[in-house]
Amino acid sequence: MGFFSKLVRHKTIEQLQAEVGSRGDFRRVLGLWQLTAIGIGGIIGVGIFVLAGQQAATNAGPAVALSFIIAGFGSACAALCYAEFAGLIPVTGSAYTYGYAVLGEFVAWIIGWDLLLEYALVVAVVAIGWSGYVQVLLTSAGVHLPEWAQQSMSAQTMQYYLQQVFGAHGAQAIAAPSDGHRFNVIAAAVSVAVAVLLTVRTEWGARFNTMVVAIKVIGVLLVVGVGVFYIDTANWHPFIPARVVDVTTGLGHFGWQGVLTGASVVFFAVFGYDTLTTAAEESKHPQRDLPRAVLLSLAIAMVLYIAVSLVLTGIVPYGTLGGEASVSDAFESIGLHWLSIIIAAAAVIGVTSVLFAFMLGAARIWFALARDGLLPGWFAKVSPRFGTPARPTIILGLFTALIAGLLPIGEVAELVNIGTLSAFIIICGSIMLLRVRRPDLQRNFRTPAVWFTAPLGIVFSAVLIYGLPWITYERFIIWMALGCVIYFAYGIRHSKMAGQTRRSAGS
Repeated sequence: MGFFSKLVRHKTIEQLQAEVGSRGDFRRVLGLWQLTAIGIGGIIGVGIFVLAGQQAATNAGPAVALSFIIAGFGSACAALCYAEFAGLIPVTGSAYTYGYAVLGEFVAWIIGWDLLLEYALVVAVVAIGWSGYVQVLLTSAGVHLPEWAQQSMSAQTMQYYLQQVFGAHGAQAIAAPSDGHRFNVIAAAVSVAVAVLLTVRTEWGARFNTMVVAIKVIGVLLVVGVGVFYIDTANWHPFIPARVVDVTTGLGHFGWQGVLTGASVVFFAVFGYDTLTTAAEESKHPQRDLPRAVLLSLAIAMVLYIAVSLVLTGIVPYGTLGGEASVSDAFESIGLHWLSIIIAAAAVIGVTSVLFAFMLGAARIWFALARDGLLPGWFAKVSPRFGTPARPTIILGLFTALIAGLLPIGEVAELVNIGTLSAFIIICGSIMLLRVRRPDLQRNFRTPAVWFTAPLGIVFSAVLIYGLPWITYERFIIWMALGCVIYFAYGIRHSKMAGQTRRSAGS
């Protein structure tokens, strides 16, 4: 087999569909509402409780609601394509598996490697935001963590320590840190705890997740229901603040470009529905329930996001919303201490569902990569006691704990979106390609107006990628380069498809 042929080898749709009934790696325990709860759990979280306020304060002003609409519109186009794929190929791996079926092994590896990092970083971002709300509750109860354990070190502090280790090399020496923040203990602890929960039986975690999602939705409805009576429409003017440029850093804020930048940053808060497709082999009726759950979870989440954004920027000036517990802080500032505490409690309980969804997704993508031979098979061993991919789950728990403990939320959030946006472009392109190649396939869900919807999803994703800061591209390229090294050094030779090809040639 030639080199190029190896890169594009793939399983047929029929092969994947046939394997759905024959595989016994996981137990089928998830129904429609549990899948929908995983989707809602993945979507609603730090986006509402942290990033809505932070992006209003730094990039979009009251127009952060438009940022969510832009991000949500592009996400909806991709969601419709995901729904068609989920009905066609109900196999663990989500976009990775869909890419493998249509575009071949190398593109599939790139998607899987990409999403593995993206999902893990989402867990870290959410854990950091979760920690902020936990500390609001602890402070209200008179409990104060040591300063070193409250937050991760700042970017400047980290640069100081890196300079101490590697030397200045001609650069200007960085002053010693003035604060005592060193490691976010709570963020690290919750990352490990969720990994442990996901290591035990999936249905236990799913039941816990469904209960948590219900509490979270009630908390969001309370924010909207009470907050609407405290809106001062003067806070919405100007709705899109004039563009300003920081003379010291050269960074721009606000204006329509700020709205677009805000949409790029909050985008990770509107794509969590794809995590539920990674649990395809744990669904009772995957071809029927997966498409429904994808669309239901996104629709419910978008209504809540837009409502909270408008209420939040209506009750206080947008410039005051930059904290890590911005919703709770906003209600505290207007004298509703009791509601501030309830919101913090709802955030603490509810945001754990985001951790659950993305940790579940990352572990199952890792498992799928290993099961297909692109990573060592040691990672594709299901726990005989619990029936879960315990090995990648625990490793992910430790990795995300280190990231969440050491890095500030802004540094991590900037890295999250580019990979998922890239996956969305591939999914939208693949669904059109499959319509041309295989119009005969029986589709349980068909993307409506596919020749309009899919290209629009590609355009929106590309525009949002364009709005990301340059440092995101640099780190993304480094991660992709590492992925290429692993694939060409290991995956291309150990792939299960390579083994099938050799056996076919031998016979």
